[in-house]
Amino acid sequence: MIKTGNPVISIYTEMTPNPETMKFVANKLLYPGKSIDFPDEASAKPSPLAQELFSFPFIRSVFIASNFVTLTKTNEADDWQDVVPTVKLFLKEYLEEGKPVVNEEEVAKIKAESSNVISDDDNDIVKRIKELLENYVKPAVEMDGGAIQFKSYEDGKVNLMLQGSCSGCPSSMITLKAGIEGMMKRMIPEVKEVVAEAE
Repeated sequence: MIKTGNPVISIYTEMTPNPETMKFVANKLLYPGKSIDFPDEASAKPSPLAQELFSFPFIRSVFIASNFVTLTKTNEADDWQDVVPTVKLFLKEYLEEGKPVVNEEEVAKIKAESSNVISDDDNDIVKRIKELLENYVKPAVEMDGGAIQFKSYEDGKVNLMLQGSCSGCPSSMITLKAGIEGMMKRMIPEVKEVVAEAE
């Protein structure tokens, strides 16, 4: 007898450098090749999954990427170990039922200007910054359950937006200054400073 229906989903968790944040990894692509950040419940309209996750009282923010969801809990919430089983079961059932993760039409409507995608009107320096972010920074920070998006470049100063586990992470400023700023200054001499912009 052949079993039909949706595949069995498995979810496992990974700690991130941010103690308030937990990464939930699925054996299924959730948002292929992309990521989207929902820093609060009001921003979750483009994602039915994020909207449902915000119904848990301990969830402060939701970040969805290729095959994982990074959740940040409120300060008042219990330890992660107390709530992980509940979240894992919810995600497993949600994905096994084949419910939508992200509504692309809604995303297109609110698409922020922050993006690492190179556009025709980007100057040479901005193109090089975005290539560096996409090729070197993105793979590293995604492993930690986060993302870093380009916001702007002006007079040697690069503004980046920290998302997912990177947002509010105690070690993110070290990563930003010692890691990303150092690499950019070496590879793109025009860059003098890298700063994080709040959402």
